[in-house]
Amino acid sequence: MKNPINPPKMPEIDKPQFKSFPTDKGERDRRVKKEFEEQVVQIDRVARVVAGGKRLRFRAIIVIGNKLGKVGLGVAKANDVVSAVAKAKNSAQKNLIQVPIKNDTIPHEIYQTYGSARVLLKPAAKGTGIIAGGSVRIVASLAGIKNILGKILGSKGKINNLKAVILALTSFIEGKNETR
Repeated sequence: MKNPINPPKMPEIDKPQFKSFPTDKGERDRRVKKEFEEQVVQIDRVARVVAGGKRLRFRAIIVIGNKLGKVGLGVAKANDVVSAVAKAKNSAQKNLIQVPIKNDTIPHEIYQTYGSARVLLKPAAKGTGIIAGGSVRIVASLAGIKNILGKILGSKGKINNLKAVILALTSFIEGKNETR
């Protein structure tokens, strides 16, 4: 008679090893970390007024890029800085765009607006470098653009300026030629 408490052991079948798929979330994060560089643009303390007073949270703005034409922007809020940065990084990974780079610069001049932010980007000759301020410099360096001239006009807000730069770089892909 067979023992019902200890059933016979089944022979184990070798499980296929998939090296291309991450086995856990941590492994995926490590791979992404190697592929992309990240730069924290701004961390702000924001408050919401509720019945009992003010509820404080933190907002993080992060740009990630692989210096080979892929760049992404992430904005997120959380109760602490570490969580806000992690959420913004995750958001940036989901919002990656491919930037067309031609001879280490952009294909043509472009003028783009987003809200009150206005951005002017111009291609530059080899050896010029990134001559631009704040938001344009961060996005261009992480995208891998080595020579560019940029000017931020209008708004001084970081989020709208970053979104205007990202929108300008995506409009090359879509074929919109918004030049001035």
